[in-house]
Amino acid sequence: MSQSTEHRQSAPPARRDVSDPFSGGRLVAIPRKAARREQLLAHLTETLFAVDREYTEPEVNDALRTVHEDCSALRRYLITSGRLTRTRDGSCYRRPATTR
Repeated sequence: MSQSTEHRQSAPPARRDVSDPFSGGRLVAIPRKAARREQLLAHLTETLFAVDREYTEPEVNDALRTVHEDCSALRRYLITSGRLTRTRDGSCYRRPATTR
């Protein structure tokens, strides 16, 4: 069998659903792979934070704790990915009107 025939016969990897890392509504682990983590962050942003609302850090932490205990890691990932912004002093968090 030629390489091109083998390539055509192999199925593309199945795209995993965003619910894969969850069990009983809780996040089992924060994905290590950047693409999976970005997919998770997009889901969390859409489901936990409104576009036109400001949040305090305790409110962000409380929202993130509904899915995982390591709220500081999730908060940091949301900030570095641009899915949440915060004021310089860290007193106010918001979801930008447009995110990646």
